[in-house]
Formats: sequence, C-alpha cells, structure tokens
Amino acid sequence: MRDQLFTPFEIKGLQLKNRVVMAPMCQYSVDAKDGKPNEWHYVHYLSRAIGGTALIIMEMTDVHPDGRISDKDLGLWSDDQIPAYSRIIDEVHAHDAKIGIQIAHAGRKAEDAEVPVSSSAIKYPGSNYKVPRALTTDEVKDMVQLFTDAARRAVEAGVDMIELHGAHGYLIHQFHSPLTNQRDDIYGQDLARFGVEIIQAVKKVIPAEMPLFFRISAVEYVDGGYDIDHTLQLAKAYKEAGVDVFHVSSGGEGPAGERKPGNYPGYQIPYARTIREALDVPVVAVGMLEYPALAQSVIGNGDADLVAIARGLLRDPYWATHAALELKSEHSHVPQPYKRAYL
Repeated sequence: MRDQLFTPFEIKGLQLKNRVVMAPMCQYSVDAKDGKPNEWHYVHYLSRAIGGTALIIMEMTDVHPDGRISDKDLGLWSDDQIPAYSRIIDEVHAHDAKIGIQIAHAGRKAEDAEVPVSSSAIKYPGSNYKVPRALTTDEVKDMVQLFTDAARRAVEAGVDMIELHGAHGYLIHQFHSPLTNQRDDIYGQDLARFGVEIIQAVKKVIPAEMPLFFRISAVEYVDGGYDIDHTLQLAKAYKEAGVDVFHVSSGGEGPAGERKPGNYPGYQIPYARTIREALDVPVVAVGMLEYPALAQSVIGNGDADLVAIARGLLRDPYWATHAALELKSEHSHVPQPYKRAYL
C-alpha cells in the first residue's frame, strides 16, 4: 500500500513514473503582450520536474490574444511562440518528467479584452468584467480552428499530452452550461457540440499515441447551476469524441449561491470517483490534496488514477520528493546534488 502514489501509470503513449501531477495554475507573469513563457516560467516548471513530479501541466494557455484572462497570461496563437515552449519542455524531459499544456479561451472572463466573446451576451458577475458579445455560428467554427491550431503548435513544441480547459467558467464551460448558453443555433440546441467539435478536431492534429485530457467542472455553485448528472452526459459525449482522461474540478462559473464549494481537503474526490465509475475512464482528482496520506488514499481507494497538486506545489517545488519520503516509498528520489541534505 505504501507505494501506491508512487507506482507508474500509463495511458496510451504517456508513461509516468508516479501518480503526481502538477495542476495548471496561471502565473500572470508574461513580461509583455506576446504571450511567450519567459525565465520565470522556465525556472517554475523545471524546478517541479527536478522535484519529482511525474506530469507537469503548464498553465492555461490561450488560443487568441483576447482569449486570455489578462494580458500577463500565456498564449499559443502564433508559430513564433513555439520555441519558447520547446526550451522549457526539453529541459523538463531532461529531468525524467513529462509535460503537457492546458489549452483554453477565457471567453467572458477575459478581463483585458476590449470586447470579450462568449456563447451568449451574459456578463460574468463582478466589476472587472464586461458584457461579452455572443459569437456568431461561423465564429464558433473559427474558434474550433483556433483550438486546433494551438494544439498543433503544442505538439510541435514537444508536449507529452494536451488538456482542454472545459471547467471554471471559461469558454468551453460557457457553451456547455445551460446558465450561460442561451443560443438558438446548433450550438445551443446541443450544449456539448462546441466541446465535441474541438475534441474531434484536436484529435486529428495530435499523435495517435498522445492522450487528450479534459478538465471539467463537475458541478456549478451558482443558484440554478448544473449538477453531476449534467456533467455525466457531457463527459459521455466528450469521451465518445476522443477524451482519454478527465481532470475533475468544480465551480468557477460565478459566485456561489445556496450550494457552497467545500473548503476542506479532498472535497472534490467524490466527483472524480463518480465520473471514473460511471464512464470507466481514467480521472485526475484535484482540490487540496497536498497531504501525502490523503493523496495516497485517493489512489489506494480507487477514487482516481492520478492526483493533481496545486497550491501545495506552489509552496514546495519538491512536494513529490518530500511526499515519497514521508510515505517511506521505495520509489523516493532525491536529486544527487541534494542528497547530503537528506542523510
């Protein structure tokens, strides 16, 4: 039992040395508006690779300049951006870790866009946000192409996997939520269609052996928001379209109403297990799982296949190394130059 968190995991052509994933977390550290990762990102991701993390998912990286939460976010809308990503990816690989990227569009949550776009012209609550413009049907199809082009660039940069961001109130979420999608065209009649078309298009430009992850909010917290039953319908359609792994989170669509998100370790684990069991699909659990014994139990209990650590890895780049030592795992690894500190 003691080594469950540090056993290998394989999905398609992705082979991981353990079950620890670095969750994608925006750094808001781009120096200019070019969307390219810089020295901060280089050190940030490389240090987690050295620290023993098996899979690093680079932060929300957007398909259009106006698709970013802020102008300090990463983008992958131009071939000129590819070399900056390749530099990071190559170095992460040199330290026995795998790395992927989360591709997204913020939609109505794009704070610095002059006129944000969304599924419908419904403003996200809060003074930092503007009323978005609803994309036309043809523009939705163009948006699918933007996601596809970004995925192709990610592959050229050398990633091991790609994650589509369909959670936390961003554009794909805005299309598959009944609260924010009030369209009367084909993308309103079938709430999963936008996500399905992106998945199908992305699968055509990534290698057959590369797994496609999809981050999804299992429930919404605003009053009238969808519940897990709606998520299972979406996830079934997305799995059929080509998703290999679901990264299960929750919320992000607006301020919580009567239902509140948990604020305790492991509060999202039941959602991950529900999707895993209902669809017979690998899942990533996330949400305050930085306590090694808890992370271990998620794998040992069969709640999820992988454990994503978020703020715990912001606080400690060597979380995986320290967790393995705490759990007395036979697979613990300390970088050679640091071994004298652990004697």
